[in-house]
Amino acid sequence: MQTIGHILVSKGAISEDQLKEALKQKTGFLKHALIKMGLITEEKFLRVIAEQYGASFLNLKETPIDSAAVKVVPAKFAWHYQIMPLRLVGRTLVVATADPEAANLLEDLETNLGYLVEEHFATTADIREAIRRHYGVAADTVERILDREKPAAEGEQESRLEKVEDLEKMSEDASVIRLVNQILHQAITDRATDVHVELYRDEVMLRYRIDGILYSADIPESIKYLHAAIVSRVKVMSGLDIIEKRLPQDGRAKVRIGDKDYDLRVSTIPTLYGESVVIRILPLTMLFNISDLGMSPQDVAIVEKLLAKPYGLIFVTGPTGCGKSTTLYSWLTKLNTRERKIVTIEDPVEYELRGVAQAQVNPRIDMTFARLLRSMLRHDPNVMMIGEVRDFETAEIAIQAALTGHLVFSTLHTNDAASGITRLLDIGVEPFLVISSVSAFIAQRLVRVICPHCKAPFKATPEQTAMIPSSSVQVGTMFWKGKGCSACRNTGYLGRTGLFEILTMNENISEMVAKKISAAIMKNAAIEQGMHTLRQDGWEKAQAGITTIEEVLRVTQTED
Repeated sequence: MQTIGHILVSKGAISEDQLKEALKQKTGFLKHALIKMGLITEEKFLRVIAEQYGASFLNLKETPIDSAAVKVVPAKFAWHYQIMPLRLVGRTLVVATADPEAANLLEDLETNLGYLVEEHFATTADIREAIRRHYGVAADTVERILDREKPAAEGEQESRLEKVEDLEKMSEDASVIRLVNQILHQAITDRATDVHVELYRDEVMLRYRIDGILYSADIPESIKYLHAAIVSRVKVMSGLDIIEKRLPQDGRAKVRIGDKDYDLRVSTIPTLYGESVVIRILPLTMLFNISDLGMSPQDVAIVEKLLAKPYGLIFVTGPTGCGKSTTLYSWLTKLNTRERKIVTIEDPVEYELRGVAQAQVNPRIDMTFARLLRSMLRHDPNVMMIGEVRDFETAEIAIQAALTGHLVFSTLHTNDAASGITRLLDIGVEPFLVISSVSAFIAQRLVRVICPHCKAPFKATPEQTAMIPSSSVQVGTMFWKGKGCSACRNTGYLGRTGLFEILTMNENISEMVAKKISAAIMKNAAIEQGMHTLRQDGWEKAQAGITTIEEVLRVTQTED
């Protein structure tokens, strides 16, 4: 019988000399040595072997998978042998494997599963993705834990988990650690910014926030027996009290996943059936650049002109999660030189910036924005960043700092730029102080970017053109959308970019502020003077093929 190496040579996939060199260097399977040496791709290797064996090479993303076949193969078997069950035909189980060289693979499967096994071939990446998709995140680890320790009845389990020693032992169990690591690793692989672990009456729900949208992750149903173990492990990682379940808790942890370090912000709250956990995932090192925010060249020029001033107060406005912090950090990065002293007050500190003195608010010891801000002024700063202006006291000190020669950045929670003025007046700031201290209000939102891998053009319908306030858009104008592919998880979107609305305090706007004119009238006046609204910025990005009409409508729905 021909060896796999000689099959590859006979089919012209590699030369005799290449085979000899690979055999010298291989420490495991020949396939791995050939791929590492760059002599063949995994797909080509498997196609040649499949043809020789009379089997098929499959693209598992396009191959229908029978749930009955998945049910007869435990997750731990699928992960251990790196196989994906495809079909169950009578007593024959059809599987996909990436390792034709694995000794006794078929015999082991037939002995352990009790079926005749027919093998076909698929790439390792396809098999692993299919296992995750059909068995769920960390299904093999869940099975191993539950096989080792049968879950107690519901009442007994709750009683047992109340004990300190059992909780501590469970949180340090190697398998539970691995389970939590797999959940986090999958979140990072999927580009998630937040992980939600929620317990309901009869199930645990695991959700990932990707590009601002929550998606449910596939997990095995039996993971509900390990909810307490998962929560305990996360609490231990972040320095929280594992016994306290009645009160909300907040913590943080630094972890290494793969070859990168991440900062985890952990928040727990008691809910009806148990604790709900949210983990915010932040890379420890980030490169912030104004040009990467999604601003138009005109808006970038306005911002750079504002940052060039040695004093003044600039507000970034918008709801939670709209990218305000990223915008502020990009400004700090640009201004962060040895000649400037930069101090920030944040709640919490999102990213660490070398050369910037960052302070974190702590209400439990009365370390408020206002209190820290007073001390900040004695640190001889050139630039100050205040995470948020929430009350008159903080606003007053920030304004005084701007009036005394400091460049100050902060945020407000308002729907648009003009409403930022109204918010300051509502909390008690005098109009003349707003006029004399504030340089600009910048509103922003985040929209999802069309996936470049499945991007396709389409012609605008009459209904769509009626929604777009632009004379250049006619019926039949070309727009773009994502069809959905494996790269974007079939969503049609990959990544996010910003929409911006910049209202600068010119003479006309200042006169309106002095007269306490409504935000709507000030906004219209700013538009007449050339300000682009959030929605107008969105239409331009939709026409440019960056985002979709639906995304623009979703994030700017508050506009008329």
